[in-house]
Amino acid sequence: MITLENIVKIFSTEKEDIEAIRGVNLEIKESEIFGIIGFSGAGKSTLVRVINQLEKPTSGNVIINGVNLTSLSRKNLRLKRQKIGMIFQHFNLLWSRTVLENIEFPLEIAGVKKQQRRQRALELVKLVGLESREYAYPSELSGGQKQRIGIARALANNPDILLCDEATSALDPSTTESILDLLRTINHDLGITIVLITHQMEVVQKICHRIAVMSDGKIVEVNSVKEIFEHPQHPVTKAFVHNANDKDFETVKNDLKALYPFGKLVKLTFLGNISNEPILSNIIKKFKIDVNIVDSDINYTQYGPMGELYVNLSNGNEEEYNAFIKELTDKKVEVILL
Repeated sequence: MITLENIVKIFSTEKEDIEAIRGVNLEIKESEIFGIIGFSGAGKSTLVRVINQLEKPTSGNVIINGVNLTSLSRKNLRLKRQKIGMIFQHFNLLWSRTVLENIEFPLEIAGVKKQQRRQRALELVKLVGLESREYAYPSELSGGQKQRIGIARALANNPDILLCDEATSALDPSTTESILDLLRTINHDLGITIVLITHQMEVVQKICHRIAVMSDGKIVEVNSVKEIFEHPQHPVTKAFVHNANDKDFETVKNDLKALYPFGKLVKLTFLGNISNEPILSNIIKKFKIDVNIVDSDINYTQYGPMGELYVNLSNGNEEEYNAFIKELTDKKVEVILL
C-alpha cells in the first residue's frame, strides 16, 4: 500500500543543515492502522508530511499503490493527494464557514458540483456524529466536535489513506477515546488505511495494528502492538512502554519479593481472546497449592484487552509449581518468573 524507500529529508538553514529524516524504509499494509510514535523532534510529523508530499524528500521514494509520488507532475500529484486525507492537531478549520461548508471545502476545490457536495457533506455529518450541528460554526463547538469536522473533511474525497498528525493530543482523555473509537470504526467499515502520528503510547496501544518507533530521524523498531508491549527492544521503545504501563517492572518485582519471600512469584500476561477466558480459575481448581493475585494491570489494544497479573504460588513443592506454570504456557499465557 505505502512504501517508503530510503527517505532522507534535510532542512537547510543559514547556519547548518538539519537532517530531520535519516534513511527511513517502511512498509504500511492496506487497511491497517499503523502508528508512528516518537518523542518531540524525532521526525515523525515530517515523515507523515513526506507521505503526501507536503514535504518533498531530499532523496528517496514514496510509493503508494505502485505509483511513485516523487516522480509525479504537480497536476498528477494534486489528483493523487485527493485520495490521501489528513487530520491535524489543531483542526485547521475555516472559522467563517459552518460545519457543512467546512466539510464541502475540499470538494469545492476538486470542482464537485454544489448539490453533490452538499449530499456528500450530509452523509459525513451523520458518519462522524454531528447531526443537528451541521449549521453551527467552529467557535460554537467543543474540541472533539471540531476534530470530527476535521475527520469528515478528510473523508470528503473518499480517500484510500487517512493521515492523522497528533489528531488527539489537544483533546481531553474522554474525547480522545471517542475520536479513537470513530477512527477504528472508519478503518473497519470503510477499509481505509490509517497512519497515526503521536507521542502518546496509550493512543497507539488502543487503536493500532502495528507500530513504528522513531528516534533522531530514524525508525528504530517496527512490530505489532503485542510484540512492542511484551518485548520492546530499543531503549526508546522501552521508555514508551514503561510510561504507558506506568509501572517499572524491576521496582514491582523487588517490592513483591520483599512482601512474598516464599514460594514462587510469577508475572502472567494475557492478550486478546484468552483475556476473556477463566484460564487461571480453571487451572487453580486442578492444584492444591495456594494462588494469590498480588498485583494486576489491564490495558486495551486493537487485539483485545492485554492483562497482566502478578501471582504468588505458595504451600507447594517445585514439581507442583512447574506443573502449574506448564498448564498456563500450554494455554498461551506468557509466564515470567520473578
